[in-house]
Amino acid sequence: MECSSCKKASFTKAGTHILVPICKKSGQIPHALNRIAGTGGVKVQVRFKQPRLTNLIRLGLFSTALVFSSPGHQSAMAAEAIFDELRFGTSASINGGDGRESGIFPSATIFFDPLSSGGTATWQQSILEPRIYLGTSIGAGGGVDQIYGGFSWTADITDRFFVELGLGGTVHNGNLDSGARGPDLGCRLLFREQVAVGYRVTDNWRILATADHSSHANLCDGPNDGLSHAGLAIGYKF
Repeated sequence: MECSSCKKASFTKAGTHILVPICKKSGQIPHALNRIAGTGGVKVQVRFKQPRLTNLIRLGLFSTALVFSSPGHQSAMAAEAIFDELRFGTSASINGGDGRESGIFPSATIFFDPLSSGGTATWQQSILEPRIYLGTSIGAGGGVDQIYGGFSWTADITDRFFVELGLGGTVHNGNLDSGARGPDLGCRLLFREQVAVGYRVTDNWRILATADHSSHANLCDGPNDGLSHAGLAIGYKF
């Protein structure tokens, strides 16, 4: 019998250990060797070669590398590494008198978390490790447009409810002291504060009631009507 695909087997004859091939399909020793093995009551012991541990480790590492190098996994990891939260909202002016703006104000805000040390933070760490945010608000009904940014701190009330405070600045395209309809703001660059009360619907999704105020705190000449809004937002935390 000829065999093109063989496994390793061995037998002992007259105290001599001999390694022979065995056919994978039939499990038989080729005829020529079988005649030798069958003489004198030879005991044949089959020893199939086992995969080495190092080969299994290499295969595992290779498979893991394939998973982590897949485009979908890389995209998810990249988004999580760069962004902490993406938030969309809408608000309306709560200024009084001539300083009130018309229309609604759609907004989009990106939160980053480069200062986080990871894990569960103490209240001291929460103060020293704020998130960084950058966003924009559009005056859809002729109101003031803003580009804003700053630092944000979050405190949990329960596992689901939380409060948020943000401090930073904003650049706007509103009136400075023209006397036109709407708020007169005095300076192009203003201080901006924002507060929110939120509820975690899931580990990723949250809804928030928001309010913000921007003014120059009388640090520059001119009027200081300020900008004040209140509204709702929905956020996705990566």
